[in-house]
Amino acid sequence: MRFSLLFLLLITSNLLYAVESISSYQESLNQFIEKSKTAKSPFSEADRAVMEKAGKALAVSMPNPGIKVGEKAPDFTLTNALGKKVNLKNELNKGPVVLVFYRGAWCPFCNMHLHALQKSLPQFKKYNAQLITVTPQTPDKSAEQIKKDGYPFEVLSDLDSTVMQDYKLYFELPDDLIAVYKKHKLDIEAFNGQGRNVLPVPGSFVIDEKGFVRAMQAQTDYKVRMEPAAIIEELKKISIK
Repeated sequence: MRFSLLFLLLITSNLLYAVESISSYQESLNQFIEKSKTAKSPFSEADRAVMEKAGKALAVSMPNPGIKVGEKAPDFTLTNALGKKVNLKNELNKGPVVLVFYRGAWCPFCNMHLHALQKSLPQFKKYNAQLITVTPQTPDKSAEQIKKDGYPFEVLSDLDSTVMQDYKLYFELPDDLIAVYKKHKLDIEAFNGQGRNVLPVPGSFVIDEKGFVRAMQAQTDYKVRMEPAAIIEELKKISIK
């Protein structure tokens, strides 16, 4: 049985929190989907066709998203959920940065990934690294998410999409997919702001103190995310000088 993003989103949220303590994203995903198999899909055949078409079109238009290993990570300054400006270069002066782009608080796969990363923060800290996340959602939505989930890491809002574009992750939702989302009570503009039906391809980048990408993962299949274990392995390599 295949599961769409919205199908999983509409299933009761307690399924997510049953697996949020697991530090492996894939294990959380497997458990989440297994527990979801008894739920009935609210999507019509036409809805599913629209979502499948959009997914295929995105994969064709962005076959290799994200800046690559060895590239210099574009610097940026963005506002966090409390209105504070955060600059990447300044943060790299403190140590390596694990930079993660996610779709928004509404995305169950993003939430599972963030929870897995949160559980791995003590391991990141061993290598003097910090986690910084970037999302197109507004700071007030991020503040709600932080309050609800207790995230101790930075959640930055890319309100003009510049950083998503610089990291080669930006895309715009097609009109027919927007209509399906709204039909099922998911309004991306309610999270991102009026007229901003935009998202990043979920992407993770391990950046060393000199600003170079040492490891990355970005795929148009929104279910695929970089495992915390892979991030930790790269941080180990960075620590060996």
